[in-house]
Formats: sequence, C-alpha cells, structure tokens
Amino acid sequence: MDILGKARARGQENKLPYAGAVTPAEAFALLQANPKAKVVDVRTNAERDWVGRVAVPENQHAAVQWNTYPGGVQNPAFIEELEKTANKDDVLLFLCRSGVRSRYAAKMATEHGYANSFDVLEGFEGDKDADGHRKTQGGWCKAGLPWIGA
Repeated sequence: MDILGKARARGQENKLPYAGAVTPAEAFALLQANPKAKVVDVRTNAERDWVGRVAVPENQHAAVQWNTYPGGVQNPAFIEELEKTANKDDVLLFLCRSGVRSRYAAKMATEHGYANSFDVLEGFEGDKDADGHRKTQGGWCKAGLPWIGA
C-alpha cells in the first residue's frame, strides 16, 4: 500500500475528521515523491523562529499560524491565509509541535474544501520526555529528518 493509502486507512480506522495521518518519515517521503504535497506548519512564528523548521523546498512549505503569538488566541484568518498558500487539490501535511494543533487545522481545512488534509503524527518536536525535554520522544526532529535550527 502506498503512503497516502496507508494514511487514509489510518484516517478511516480512527474515524478522523480529515483525510488521514502520516508519520514524520512518511510526510518527508511524500514531499520527495509528490511536488504538489506541502507541509503546512501551524506553529506560531515565534516557535519557527526560536525552535526551527522543516528543511524542505520553499514551494513545499507554508507557515500559517493556528494560534497567534503573543496571546495564544486562535488565528481568525487561518483559512484566508491557507488560501494564499495552498490549492484545494494539494496534499497538505499539517504540522505543529507535538501533533495537537495540526489535527484541528486539518479538520478545519477539510471543512473548507481541502480534501487532502493530513495530520503529521508526533509533530515537529514530539512529546516531552521524563525530564520535560522535547525532540527525544518522536517527531520530525527525532526521526532525523532535515530541519533548520533557530
């Protein structure tokens, strides 16, 4: 089964309100295989500036905050900003810090006609470990995928 097929099967199995879910490694493989695939990083601008971001071609990366910084309120212009960076037939791979905000973003995008919206499981940094540190328990960075540090 191909990556998108596996991702869609995860979506059906887990009754997700969007197309499906991919691991970070699957997301990276999709980006390499499909020039119409795009990472939509929904972390705040501050997170991308201070923590880092995925290292993919610019035409395969979009930065659309789910929450704003400072303040942490939901971005009221989320869909309008997404519309400026993605087409409705693109394969969109929503990414956040640990895989929570990206689920909400994928759901909202689906509700607005983006049928190929996928969540990137584990996010960019993954969950915290026993010492409260990230990048050790899953995520894009832990998977050894290319990223640009702050």
